[in-house]
Amino acid sequence: MGRINRGWTNARRWPGPRWPAIVLLTLLVTGCGGGALEPLGPGDVILAFGDSLTEGVGATEENSYPVQLEALSGLPVVNAGVSGETTAEGRERLAEVLEDTQPSLVILLTGGNDVLRNQDLEEARRNLAAMIEMSRERGVQVVLVGVPEKSLFSRSAPIYGELAEEYDLPLIDGLVASLLRRPGYKSDAVHLNADGYREMAERIHRFLVEEGAL
Repeated sequence: MGRINRGWTNARRWPGPRWPAIVLLTLLVTGCGGGALEPLGPGDVILAFGDSLTEGVGATEENSYPVQLEALSGLPVVNAGVSGETTAEGRERLAEVLEDTQPSLVILLTGGNDVLRNQDLEEARRNLAAMIEMSRERGVQVVLVGVPEKSLFSRSAPIYGELAEEYDLPLIDGLVASLLRRPGYKSDAVHLNADGYREMAERIHRFLVEEGAL
């Protein structure tokens, strides 16, 4: 997905108040999947890990979803998106990023480049599973965001639901597909614009509140 940038940036720290935890309704939220999240405290870091949709290709840096999520949540959010990255490359990169950022929660949104390049999705599944296990071994909570297949009406590739069930993970299903079906939210065929990233940040934030993390 787009240009390759091997760096990641820390979003600014906003001093706003944390949102209170609310009733946990796992099956009645934007996504579906596993159990609820543990509450995050002041200063806990959220790691947004993925490819160009995390980096924010198609909009300015300040309009990327991690920067906007930081403003909404009042917690530091690290933008560790690398445009063009596959799940295999993300798997190689994640350990160092976890060590450098010490997050309490990872939002894992990757796999789009595997789909676009017609790569084996079973291999992508194994790579995603390795990233989930790598995070959990360090005591880091994981939220999985589904990526659609090459279909106009697709929600998410089946591997995301399978992984959410296997690892009892909260899954945000259908978000990326629904945004990419709306021309007003897109900068090109596979990337969002500022409005699209704002909507993504708002829906992820709402999911985290409903799952009890915020």
